[in-house]
Amino acid sequence: MFAEENGLKGDPRLQHISQSIRVVPHFPKNGIMFQDITTLLLDHKAFKDTVDIFVDRYRDMHISVVAGIEARGFVFGSSVALGIGAKFVPLRKPRKLPGEVIYEKYSLEYGTDCLEMHVGAVQTGERAIVIDDLVATGGTLSAGIRLLERAGAEVVECACVIGVPEVKGRCKLLGKPLYVLVEPRQVDQCF
Repeated sequence: MFAEENGLKGDPRLQHISQSIRVVPHFPKNGIMFQDITTLLLDHKAFKDTVDIFVDRYRDMHISVVAGIEARGFVFGSSVALGIGAKFVPLRKPRKLPGEVIYEKYSLEYGTDCLEMHVGAVQTGERAIVIDDLVATGGTLSAGIRLLERAGAEVVECACVIGVPEVKGRCKLLGKPLYVLVEPRQVDQCF
């Protein structure tokens, strides 16, 4: 569900967040409209508003784990974890964590990828959210859900700053609610 559909309709923070995201046409390849959140991070108010909206949503849900998808999910996830008093668990690409890991493979448009998490990072019964900067197909978030559930966590919801319009009708991933702040920005002309 998009934040506007969940009590934040007309909230000026959402418009500010959206406007702070730079669109880079044809990056990393032709036809892609890359949603660059680094400009959001440069805008203290937009960054704070983003974190505050997530913290307000999750503060009273008894979340003990905030799992962030590498790498941009780390930025938002760790901030939200601090704000709600939860631990932050990084879900990383292969061979980035030094200890013993469990992993979950997932499909991409052209191939597969994998997320890893340290063994013991999550305890059975802990309530978790999975956070990333953008959801398009939901494949990476779904891998995060499966990984956390295999470790015994109860995944309560997934959260993203940006969600493509196609996910608007899909308010669940693997049966878990999906909470999105804004739709991707477009540019008037692409050169």
